[in-house]
Amino acid sequence: MSFIPEKIEEFKAVFEANWTHIKSFPGCSHVELLQDLNNPSVFFTYSLWEDEASVENYRQSELFKRVWAATKILFNDKPQAWSVSPINFP
Repeated sequence: MSFIPEKIEEFKAVFEANWTHIKSFPGCSHVELLQDLNNPSVFFTYSLWEDEASVENYRQSELFKRVWAATKILFNDKPQAWSVSPINFP
C-alpha cells in the first residue's frame, strides 16, 4: 500500500488501533505491518490465516469494512494484495 506522505502517521494510528482486533479475529494467527526501507510511503501487511475461508470471513466483517474505509482514503496509489502459500522443502 502506498500512502500520501502527510497521511502516513494517520495510517499507522489506524493500524495500531485495530491491530489487536485483527490478530484476534477467528482464523488469524499472525499480523504485522512492514514499511519499505527505500520508500517510507509504502507499507505491507503480512498476515497468516488458518485457511481461505477465515480470510474471506475477515474481509466480510464489520472490522475489515471499518479499517478499510479509514485506510483507503489515505492511499496515493492503487493497493495490491496477494494470497500465497508456502513452498516447503525437505
